[in-house]
Amino acid sequence: MSDFVIEGGTKLCGEIDIQGAKNSCLPILAATLIDKNVSVIHNCPDLTDVNTAVKILEYLGCEVIRENHTVIVDATCVTACDIPEHLMCEMRCSVVFLGAIIARCHKARISMPGGCELGPRPIDLHLDGLKKLGVTIKDEHGYLDCRVDKGLKGNKISLAFPSVGATENIMIASTLAKGTTTIYNAAQEPEIVDLANFLNKKGAKIYGAGENIIVIEGTNTLSDSIHSIIPDRIVTATYLSSAAITGGEVLLKKVCPDDLSSVIPILEEAGCFVKGYDSSIYLKAPDILKPVSLIRTMPYPGFPTDAQAPIMALLCVANGTSIFVENIFENRYKHVCELNKMGADIKLEGKVAVVKGVSELYGTSVAAKDLRGGASLIVAALKAKGITRLKDIYHIDRGYDNIEIYLSQLNAKIIRTK
Repeated sequence: MSDFVIEGGTKLCGEIDIQGAKNSCLPILAATLIDKNVSVIHNCPDLTDVNTAVKILEYLGCEVIRENHTVIVDATCVTACDIPEHLMCEMRCSVVFLGAIIARCHKARISMPGGCELGPRPIDLHLDGLKKLGVTIKDEHGYLDCRVDKGLKGNKISLAFPSVGATENIMIASTLAKGTTTIYNAAQEPEIVDLANFLNKKGAKIYGAGENIIVIEGTNTLSDSIHSIIPDRIVTATYLSSAAITGGEVLLKKVCPDDLSSVIPILEEAGCFVKGYDSSIYLKAPDILKPVSLIRTMPYPGFPTDAQAPIMALLCVANGTSIFVENIFENRYKHVCELNKMGADIKLEGKVAVVKGVSELYGTSVAAKDLRGGASLIVAALKAKGITRLKDIYHIDRGYDNIEIYLSQLNAKIIRTK
């Protein structure tokens, strides 16, 4: 097991490139399954979740080659239609393989997925959507046995909540369905658009991605494709938070500023100067951060739940009180206890967090409880007085590509130790 050892008190400055988006890469890798062709995916980040996705593809019979940040998937020969429990348990997003396996094999068997324990994240919306496409699903002792006896058929599907994963599963499966599928109340995240762009390059007919109604005209003719993953907006928000809390000045390149339209105003309200360009973002932090009156996590284009923890760490040292309301996951505040160990003053009441800014944070021994919470502890440690030892960093490695290397390029004092 590895730890991060972080010495706080250094202003971050300089330039770095932003990695490809984890939440885009995983469903796109799953979607390579649906046809007997070769897919070349560029800008894939080096993450443990991506490693798990590759293991799943190889188990299913695909030939996978990784060359730096490029993954080449040859799905000519798929020999299995199930995913072993140990692979399903490694990441929550493994459920997005369900739609792809069903589209390719017309049957699938998986166990319930794993990943960060953020509270109830039922996959009912995934299953209900697939059922409307003609999939028969039996839940037996924690396993899902799925089968399509008469082929996938397009349908009208209205989601009770704009679930990203459910939207992705339905999009992937309906690409090969007969007829037209219309998804109402679809997720609008940039990662949905990226998946649609990848599938359309293969020959799919998907319209409206990025809006709340998506239309998929089924086809049975797909081809080889080359695609590059979009920049990771949550990683971008984390590095912006890291620079802001240290009073730094950074230029983040290979980003999409429009994807952070709900995050940048929060940083500006905190007193940062932020300027977005075509594919970069510049931030200069003030000497003293200001509080933010209210931050509500919402589905895109609202403020992302994944950015809540890093921004909360930043506001722990603001000159005043900030309020957070977490509307997506009920257990998304597990980082609060660890931040308070470092001297933060955060009070919780249900889904509300009241963050009273303090003048100083202090280095100590803390542990990552989940992916984004772990990132927030790095943000706080960069400001804290003294040394912070951060344990259980395997959570962080699920979503951040060598975060210690990128932060070191910005003059942060952070090392990985065993």
